[in-house]
Amino acid sequence: MYQFTSESVSEGHPDKVADLISDHIATWLINHNINNRAAIETLVTTNTVIVAGEYRTDREEDVEESVRGIIIDTVKQLGYEQEGFHWDKLNIEYYLHGQSSDIALGTDSFGAGDQGIMFGYANRETKEYMPFAISYAHKILQELSNRRKTHSKYKNIILPDSKCQLTVNYGAPNTPIDINNIVVSTQHHADATQQQVEDLVREVVKDVIPKDFLTEKTKYQINPTGRFVIGGPDGDTGITGRKIVVDTYGGYAPHGGGAFSGKDFTKVDRSAAYMARWLAKNIVHKYELEECFVQLSYVIGIEQPSSLLIYTNGELRLDFINMIKKEVDLTPKGIINALELENVILPDTTNYGHFGDSNTGNSLITWEDFTL
Repeated sequence: MYQFTSESVSEGHPDKVADLISDHIATWLINHNINNRAAIETLVTTNTVIVAGEYRTDREEDVEESVRGIIIDTVKQLGYEQEGFHWDKLNIEYYLHGQSSDIALGTDSFGAGDQGIMFGYANRETKEYMPFAISYAHKILQELSNRRKTHSKYKNIILPDSKCQLTVNYGAPNTPIDINNIVVSTQHHADATQQQVEDLVREVVKDVIPKDFLTEKTKYQINPTGRFVIGGPDGDTGITGRKIVVDTYGGYAPHGGGAFSGKDFTKVDRSAAYMARWLAKNIVHKYELEECFVQLSYVIGIEQPSSLLIYTNGELRLDFINMIKKEVDLTPKGIINALELENVILPDTTNYGHFGDSNTGNSLITWEDFTL
């Protein structure tokens, strides 16, 4: 037996606050137009939001004024009305500017927006074709967040900033047996007791995790320090793109290093990672395999990928590589068209993983479809 651990964070975690602001701004700038561009970075700290980056948009409104309004609305929707981070008290620093003409040379012709490597993965550990630990770490926090918004007994105790870490026991690769350890740290109101927090978290865990995976040996560590009142951007600085492993496979499969949030889909960090996931999931499903691993790489300004690698069940698959090269358009524009990415509302993808079925919004998450 061996263990594997993954971590998730809630939408109120400082880094995810930054990701969500970046995605809201990028969505507004892109405006469902594949010729528009966005690369937005956000930093959040005590009652302060700093945004920087580049863009090209067909919006006629005043960009700076609109962006400031988007930031305030996003923080308000997250439920931050705390002394150290309140939507009505924000100091907003604005440093956006037009897209670099040098970068535009490559992306105007729909070459890749940058060089880089992207990975896709799928296995049969869950119905979403995702690794067990990251899938259920997301589900715990998503349900805790849902109850915080809709159930009074949760709303009176739980606050937006939360983290979850699951350690899963395995008997063989891709064969989870049960859960060894559950760690949940959640921000709470100052007058809540440790026991009240623990009771609510255990209630969520019991309702979310399949009962066969919780045993007498499963260990719970809930708010291990005993107190978590100062949280969110007041407790820790948040920056766009620092939760890339949370966004993908929880460390179970590689990540190329590029973040997703704040970027338009000529940025292959995002679009090609979505395509790699689509390929991996469809190959596992269609050919009844246990797992699939895909790597793509790109060169800035060049349309076609510089490499494609596919492994299934631990074996190199030249047949799949040759088939995909013939049948699937892996250029940035081809990916945008195939996955209908111009229709995606970016904030719908920001939280609880970009892959699997846990997305919170209403966008058509096409890279999870079985269409190969």
